[in-house]
Amino acid sequence: MTNYVKRHYDSEQTRQIIAEKATQLFAQNGFSGTAISDISKESGFSKGHVYYHFENKEKLFVFLAQDSMRLWGEKWEAVSTAYPSATAKLYGMATFVLNHYKTPLLKVGQELAANPSTSPETVKSLYDLAVVPMQAYAGIFQLGVDTGEFDTLDVQETAFLFGTWMGALCQHVFTMEYEVLHRMFQQSVTIFLGGIQKK
Repeated sequence: MTNYVKRHYDSEQTRQIIAEKATQLFAQNGFSGTAISDISKESGFSKGHVYYHFENKEKLFVFLAQDSMRLWGEKWEAVSTAYPSATAKLYGMATFVLNHYKTPLLKVGQELAANPSTSPETVKSLYDLAVVPMQAYAGIFQLGVDTGEFDTLDVQETAFLFGTWMGALCQHVFTMEYEVLHRMFQQSVTIFLGGIQKK
């Protein structure tokens, strides 16, 4: 029988442990293949503790996905300062997107979003994850406009188009060799810049 942690515990630490174990289980078994009882057993906390912190399995996964995307944003912020211009940042971003697309939860999120029984609220939350990279793209384009590197009328629209291009290329990370795909990511930036660089 599992020995559950007693009631006097650190709430935030409990939440973190549950999240870490759930991430591992989702990555190994998928969403449908992971039960709250599995997460309870692996984390050492009762199912009641899991439900107390996350309400249900979908909300738990959304929390993990949002946290993963928050870390994505923080990692980009940390490396973006190394690029001296908006143009350099755009090339850097293309490589960053390629290198950070494969995550343990990626396929699980796709499984959950594609499942007809998934709640509309959860599906919306998963699609809303795109806000983080879109804001990062928009930041680069706004910088380019401010410094006179780029000429674009609508920064948000430009960011959306760039993000769509990046997303389309990301679909090939499991089927193409890294070097070939990396070259394509860089070439896509070159082509994209042809339409927005100040003449």
